[in-house]
Amino acid sequence: MKMHIEIILCSFIFLVLAPRSIYSEERLLVAMTLVKNAAAGGAVCLDGSLPAYHLHRGFGAGANNWILQFEGGGWCNDVLSCLERAETRRGSTRYMSKLEVFSGILSNNVSFNPDFYNWNRVKLRYCDGASFSGDSKFYNGTSLLYFRGQKIFEAIIHDLLPKGLSSARKALLSGCSAGGLATFLHCDNFTKMLPSNASVKCLSDAGFFLDERDISLNLTMRSFYHDLITLQGIEKNLNPNCMASINDPKLCFFPQYALKYITTPYFILNSAYDVYQFHHSLVPPSADPHGHWNRCKLNPAACNATQINVLQGLRRDMLSALYSFFRNSGRGGILINSCFAHCQSESQDTWYAADSPRIHNKTIAEAVGDWYFGRKITKEIDCPYPCDKTCHNLIPSQQVSLR
Repeated sequence: MKMHIEIILCSFIFLVLAPRSIYSEERLLVAMTLVKNAAAGGAVCLDGSLPAYHLHRGFGAGANNWILQFEGGGWCNDVLSCLERAETRRGSTRYMSKLEVFSGILSNNVSFNPDFYNWNRVKLRYCDGASFSGDSKFYNGTSLLYFRGQKIFEAIIHDLLPKGLSSARKALLSGCSAGGLATFLHCDNFTKMLPSNASVKCLSDAGFFLDERDISLNLTMRSFYHDLITLQGIEKNLNPNCMASINDPKLCFFPQYALKYITTPYFILNSAYDVYQFHHSLVPPSADPHGHWNRCKLNPAACNATQINVLQGLRRDMLSALYSFFRNSGRGGILINSCFAHCQSESQDTWYAADSPRIHNKTIAEAVGDWYFGRKITKEIDCPYPCDKTCHNLIPSQQVSLR
């Protein structure tokens, strides 16, 4: 009897621990590569350290195909915040992890990433604080900051070209959050740097940042981006056709104004209730000094009717900004779900898993794959919250600031 109980206990422990052990064995850790000749061209991080990327080689039928993914992580729009950022992994490769986990769209496992698992997969590390778009420098005799995101992007591409990117047959430029915004800024330039016969497309994940008024009717994000563009010398790198068509050229940093001038096929993946925009654009701390939205921010089920109505307004504004793209783009793809999420292509549980979010029973990975390979037209708009029961709606308890 005692032995029988011990066997049952051991079996139970194995069942509890086995999935975690199996998953840990499947984790793909990819080493960092520094771009050693980047400094000669001025392509350095905020603190002057060398830029970097992580490359995991493709194989088989995917050996000549490439995914490049911009890392995200907010922005810095003034000297003080950039100086602080320069002493962290967001502004210096000196503080970055030298091994990165590749999961979701970067996984090399066909069971986790059925369409892109055997491609060359690259993660571009983010250390400039301006979505890889700045080109200036700050020096006041004491402090020195390099705003060289544009040069960093170009240096990494030039480092990868002789490693096989120059003969790419298929390519996908992607990114999450500030990295998703970077895909809007660099999509067409990336296409021009690759062979003319390559099939090149772009994917933005949680990068469709809206020019939206907050609950106090202030244009918080517009003001933030204006300061960012001025500080880091970004304007000269924005889409020239967009800038020629608008009174305030700096607005072309917003995807909703630049999108119609991008000629490369594009896929937009976003939550209609993007957690980052909810917390920092719609209800920034400055607009809610007494914390009336705190419980709602932590748990959408705790939002009252008035707050839900405000959130539905955010969804309506996003769909309105995307209306022309949704209706008129013949080569574009779109998936706007109703999950309170931010970045859904990097995480395995939201990209492709048994309980991943779905629209019309299709996972995000399947939707992106159908669009990229032309298997089906993918333009999916989810019903409003709270109708989608496939969402995880996991709002992180530690909020990331704009900086």
